[in-house]
Amino acid sequence: MSLYLENVIEATNRKNSNEPEFLQAVEEVLATIKPVVDAHPEYEKIALLERMIEPERIVSFRVPWVNDEGKVVVNRGYRVQFSSLIGPYKGGLRFHPSVNQSIMKFLGFEQIFKNALTGLPIGGAKGGSDFDPKGKSDNEIMRFCQSFMTELYRHIGQDVDVPAGDIGVGSREIGYLFGQYKRIKNAYEGGVLTGKDVCYGGSLARTEATGYGLIFFMREMLKAHGNSLEGKTVTISGSGNVAIYACQKAFAYGAKVVAMSDSNGCVYDENGIDLELIKQIKEVERGRISEYLKTHPHAQYIERTDEDSPVWKIKTDIALPCATQNELTLNSAKALVENGVIAVGEGANMPCTIEATNYLLEHGVLVAPAKAANAGGVATSAIEMSQNSMRFYYTFEEVEEKLDRIMVNIFNACKEASDTYGCCGNYVAGANIAAFRKLAKAMKAQGVV
Repeated sequence: MSLYLENVIEATNRKNSNEPEFLQAVEEVLATIKPVVDAHPEYEKIALLERMIEPERIVSFRVPWVNDEGKVVVNRGYRVQFSSLIGPYKGGLRFHPSVNQSIMKFLGFEQIFKNALTGLPIGGAKGGSDFDPKGKSDNEIMRFCQSFMTELYRHIGQDVDVPAGDIGVGSREIGYLFGQYKRIKNAYEGGVLTGKDVCYGGSLARTEATGYGLIFFMREMLKAHGNSLEGKTVTISGSGNVAIYACQKAFAYGAKVVAMSDSNGCVYDENGIDLELIKQIKEVERGRISEYLKTHPHAQYIERTDEDSPVWKIKTDIALPCATQNELTLNSAKALVENGVIAVGEGANMPCTIEATNYLLEHGVLVAPAKAANAGGVATSAIEMSQNSMRFYYTFEEVEEKLDRIMVNIFNACKEASDTYGCCGNYVAGANIAAFRKLAKAMKAQGVV
């Protein structure tokens, strides 16, 4: 690694020593872009890397709200506006007890590169709160969202920063957030939030987009290596939005999904997962995945007992981590390799640890990195923004066709970068290099800001 890169990593570690997730995300990118940095010594003079890894703005605020018992509860809210180099800040909101500044910065940093890969004019941001929607009534969630937006509204706008959903933030939460924004601003700014319901400005296919995009990227990656999804066995971690629609599209391409999970354990159904039942349990009843066995007693439920999800111990051709960050550890990677996995597609943000990713690549496993494979959601959010600007709706088929084309272009960009810089077949490096080149060019063009 060049001296410049080493100095930047050392300084970043020193300044952010209490933010492990952010440091992991930065290290993963910087370790792969060495060929580009070596070819451009002028980057050091203009502190290009230092500026790229420092957020343009971090907003932290309290969120007081009243629960159903009349007690005031206080949570913490965040918005990390990381980069507006190529468009307004764009990235989701996450409501989960694990949310802290490190996780917000890591997600925002990842979002810069992901959004650059889409080819669309959107910058990178992320936000959220340590509020947990689980177990809360609709009225409690509404009151929290209204309090959250009462502060957030002053930092966002359809030409400034456009939040969307993430873990814990679905169409219900987006609706409450949008209603409060509209009430405060006394204006209908449809493009200020994405992931809206279609009845008030949302886009068809947005719900399916991240999961579909993951499978489109996987299809292209396998095709480039003379393979396909047809007849393959697939295991998926998670049972939320990304996991459900990745499962649906995998089935459509002739694969058989045999396992899905939640935080408590996983269900294995050798006949193929009953996706409609998973939707009923998770999207309607908001229950645990173990309830699958009530309807399908032939299936197997494997309880989680440690940090490694049991879903990765099931023999599979393709593994799709679609739950959360660092869920696929080195131990899990070793189990997958031992069972003959040929490809891993990251549906969640940074779901593989660095050690797991390196182990998979060293053993010839194709890895579709989150920055690329997970980009379908934000790409379709950008399509939603354009529809809001035009006051016009595309059909489901039109949006899916545009999404498919974007994911093909993302794969081609990753492949071209990996081929050009001598890491053929390493799409982790390819995604980082392709995005970094675009961002670096924009940063140089805009001067020292």
